[in-house]
Amino acid sequence: MNKAATSGVPDAAAWLLLVHQLPAKPAYLRVKVWRRLQALGAVTLKNSVYALPAGEQTQEDLAWVLKEIIEGGGEGMICEARMVDGLSDQDMRNLFNTARDADYAAIAKGARELEETLAGAADASARADVHARLARLKAEAARVMEVDFFGTDGREAVDGLLRALEAQMREENSMETTAASNQNAAGDTGLKGRVWVTRQGVHVDRIASAWLIQRFIDPTARFKFVVAKGYVPEPDELRFDMFEAEFTHEGDRCTFEALRARLDLNDPALVPIGEIIHDIDLKDGKFGREETSGIAHLIEGIRAAHDDDEQRLLRGAAVFENLYEYFRIRTAPR
Repeated sequence: MNKAATSGVPDAAAWLLLVHQLPAKPAYLRVKVWRRLQALGAVTLKNSVYALPAGEQTQEDLAWVLKEIIEGGGEGMICEARMVDGLSDQDMRNLFNTARDADYAAIAKGARELEETLAGAADASARADVHARLARLKAEAARVMEVDFFGTDGREAVDGLLRALEAQMREENSMETTAASNQNAAGDTGLKGRVWVTRQGVHVDRIASAWLIQRFIDPTARFKFVVAKGYVPEPDELRFDMFEAEFTHEGDRCTFEALRARLDLNDPALVPIGEIIHDIDLKDGKFGREETSGIAHLIEGIRAAHDDDEQRLLRGAAVFENLYEYFRIRTAPR
């Protein structure tokens, strides 16, 4: 296993603060500035103090907002700051991730509602309406992804839901056909001897998927951990559980479930493991297995004890190997 990071994302240890004061009138200016800052993905630290990760683009974006404030009769300044006391850098990242998770949750809700509507769309007019609504959801998802500076987990779930809806509309078929249509040029062959790439800061779906890859696909598989945005894979690399990956969320399946289905891993002991991973990762309570809470706590313990992604995979593999043995015995023919 090896690590890598890529450039092109804001500096996570430096922050830009817009501190401003607006005049009482015109009233619309306050709303206009607020909407502009929301569109940029800024978070509020205090009244009239907004933050973005430091970077050339974010600095330019805030400069334009400041120009509008001054032209509207207000005043303000842009500061570059580093966290010394009080809020930590991780606290700041959590503020951005919480905001993006809320955005993704709203899009996911709209996608699931649209999926239900699509199932009952019997005529061309109804399907045209679904198509228009899907286009709006995709546009909103693209906007949120642009300001998802630290790559929250909700990104892959939304991407999978929207791609599944597109495939359903295109082929007018079942979710199983959707999964097949999502296969790309990498295909499902030639999986041995590859480097498997995923996002840094691995959590339950990535930990479980890495175990599945090494346990059932390629025992010699190597893993590489990269930043969430802007990574371009090398020819021998396969991405999983990240945006535009060869293997990631499909419809309402988490990556573990999608891998198992795509590669025809029919071992019955993997089914309950996938259900547990699904409920922890997607938080939708779809399967409600009694083991889910305990496994969630174990994974959280591993994450708390280890910042290193390789160590998280190693410790997590032991958990899932034991869980597999437990379900292998329980699902064995009697």
